[in-house]
Amino acid sequence: MLETPFSIPISIRDLVDIGLVTFAFYRLILLIKGTRAVSVIYGLVLILVIFYLSDEFGLFTLNWLLANFLGSLFLVIIIFFQQDIRKALSELGAGSLWRRRKVSDRLVNEVVFSALNMAKSRIGALIVLERSIPLGDIIARGVEIKADLSRELLVTIFYPNTPLHDGAVVVRGGRIEAAGCILPLSSGVDHSAKLGTRHRAAIGVSEETDAVALVVSEERGIISIAQGGRLTEDLNEAQLKDVLREVLEHS
Repeated sequence: MLETPFSIPISIRDLVDIGLVTFAFYRLILLIKGTRAVSVIYGLVLILVIFYLSDEFGLFTLNWLLANFLGSLFLVIIIFFQQDIRKALSELGAGSLWRRRKVSDRLVNEVVFSALNMAKSRIGALIVLERSIPLGDIIARGVEIKADLSRELLVTIFYPNTPLHDGAVVVRGGRIEAAGCILPLSSGVDHSAKLGTRHRAAIGVSEETDAVALVVSEERGIISIAQGGRLTEDLNEAQLKDVLREVLEHS
């Protein structure tokens, strides 16, 4: 039993309890950082402020409406954050909150060199790298490949006018599991109008899973990476390798 300066006894159990709650809030902040969930939280905080002010200034009708709304706040949070909650539970179940994995240099090099080759030739491509959350449902909607990953195979799949060039390639470990896969499109209203279907699909799959999506733009000849619902554009070779190693090693 510990004694604080204010003579309030604190047990080891209390310290463990505080530590677990602090860690939970820390993981929550990391999860929603940079996502549209932050805007929703700001909106809820604003509603709480208005609710408090309406009570202070005697605005009874507004206060009654907000009181009824906040009475079902738990249900509202579930509706607003259903995708984020599903993603967090998937990551927790997959063990991605705790695990650090070894990434093959060959995997990174093959993906990067194929992307650079396609960007130089203005060949559009979308490569999804599976991490901890399985992408079996997405793989099932594509054409089964199950072949060792190589730059030659990737360039061949995305070569213009071939049957599979419009979809996404899903990579699991060091193998191409499927090609021609259809991904969920991001519905975020803050995405730039210049982003095409490939970029929106890359952001969409990174919003719903912990996968990393690499996009080659055939119009601009640049390479981008989507991870955690955020898109990083116009990366060079060194940046691509650094980003891929970082996000693939750290869950």
